Amino acid sequence: MFIRQLGEKVGRSMVLMDESWTLRNGLEIPHRSVLAAMTNKQSYDDGCLSDEEINFLSRRARGGFGIITTAASHVQESGQGWTGEMGTWGDHHLPGLTRLADEIRQHGSKSFVQLFHGGMRSPSSLTGQQAVSASENFISDSEGTSRSMTLEEVNETIDSFAMAAKRCEDAGFDGVELHGAHGYLIAQFLGAKTNRRSDEFGGDVLQRMTFLNKIIDAVRNTVSSKFAILVRLSPVSDDTGISLEDTLKVCESLLSKSIDGLHISCWDVFEKHSSGKTLTKEISQFINQRIPIISTGSVWTGNDAHFLLEEGADGVGVARVALPFPDWPHSSASLDYSPDKPPFIPQMLTDAELSPLFVDYMRRWKGFVTDGR
Repeated sequence: MFIRQLGEKVGRSMVLMDESWTLRNGLEIPHRSVLAAMTNKQSYDDGCLSDEEINFLSRRARGGFGIITTAASHVQESGQGWTGEMGTWGDHHLPGLTRLADEIRQHGSKSFVQLFHGGMRSPSSLTGQQAVSASENFISDSEGTSRSMTLEEVNETIDSFAMAAKRCEDAGFDGVELHGAHGYLIAQFLGAKTNRRSDEFGGDVLQRMTFLNKIIDAVRNTVSSKFAILVRLSPVSDDTGISLEDTLKVCESLLSKSIDGLHISCWDVFEKHSSGKTLTKEISQFINQRIPIISTGSVWTGNDAHFLLEEGADGVGVARVALPFPDWPHSSASLDYSPDKPPFIPQMLTDAELSPLFVDYMRRWKGFVTDGR
């Protein structure tokens, strides 16, 4: 096969898209492709999964993705970030979660729920409460400022992450991804701009990651050792005040925690850092195969996927290309695979198991749907 011959030329000992790989706890992932979490607003107002959401994710599992990650799921009712968001904060979510985990398992993919809290990005118009964060931070003219969380609230939130993870394990999922990227609550604690606390949860970057560390410990103490924990990070964030140097320190510290993989969320995996290397290369060389790495951002073609593997990623995360092309994993093994770029007609997206609500949401993305922005 062409792709097998390719493996002899790449720099990482024949790392191929159609190979299996393992997380640090030994969980075997059947393919290098990872469906990254993506907002779609298909869940019900009470956070329960809809048939449309389950069908969407199940179709991508049938398409061969090694890991299926759900959309972000709030662990507290007050942590909701947008309408139609799935929840893991109550036992009433268990029936839908169980059905989703069962369907994904039938297709051979591994299933992960992304757990998060919106923090200062949980609008009061949605929650009915003033948004909270690590510190008091300006949000917008309409939302005003966030309120600094009390120690009691911080500890309650940590416990909520653990309880949500336990629900996911009880439902039959293979693991959870703790969402520490994109400026949500964990990232707000990690960032120097958004975390100016003077207690044990503030200080230098290693002190600012105390919140994340305690979440990891609480989750690990609540779930079994076979249940995987991933942590997703933004390697650089000007909004929250996270530098690459900070991220490398966080990564080094996380290696001593009971986690099973890191997910580096790059908006563009091809963009070079000031060093002249991609962020994936910077972090993978620093990690030096001490823990598996997933990297995500602007991957579209088979060639893109293999480039990311050569840069040091163990798993290749994609989101938007998986919307029109749910069978992307099967095709991405070939360097010649170059699927069409947007815009896409609405019928193509509905044929790929996007609900009308999801298609309408994608109309907000400039140039993605023919009758959208």
